Amino acid sequence: MPGKCVWALNSANEEHYHDHEWGVPLHDDRMLFEFLVLEGAQAGLSWRTILDKREAYRAAFDHFDPLKVAAYDHKKLASLLQTHGIVKNRLKIESAVNNAQAFLRVQQEFGSFDSYIWSFVDGEPRQNRWLQHSQLPAYTPESERMSKNLQKRGFKFVGKTICYAYMQAVGMVNDHTVNCFRHAQLTSANTP
Repeated sequence: MPGKCVWALNSANEEHYHDHEWGVPLHDDRMLFEFLVLEGAQAGLSWRTILDKREAYRAAFDHFDPLKVAAYDHKKLASLLQTHGIVKNRLKIESAVNNAQAFLRVQQEFGSFDSYIWSFVDGEPRQNRWLQHSQLPAYTPESERMSKNLQKRGFKFVGKTICYAYMQAVGMVNDHTVNCFRHAQLTSANTP
């Protein structure tokens, strides 16, 4: 009988995220921006910490509307540093605004952030077949290429490891272990 990825059993939030979001191909620009901000906020912290703060982030960052976040001024940044429930790191908060501005430039150039970001996997999720969670890489050549390209476009908190976590989150790679019930579901969902 299929199980679940071991990390999904740590908390109710992680289990729900694992069962419904992690590894599901995502093509909605607002959601792609949300994960970009959340993955950057996670740098040096556990994903569980960020998941537990996700609703506070949504409220604090106008539900991750990139147009609104890109227009944040110094007053808004100062208020975010006082906001309960989010990581109060000035560089991470400032990077969200910076990344919103870069995100809008990418949308302008490519028509959508979706078409740009998915080009790093040729528009198709990578279907991995890991037996154990310990086999998952910290980064890949694709995440390294993505990181360099995002940095060249002015994005912050987008190192190769953060980019790989982002790829996992938005379904650009299926990193559910083969014994996990989601692995087969996501593999068959992406097979013509």
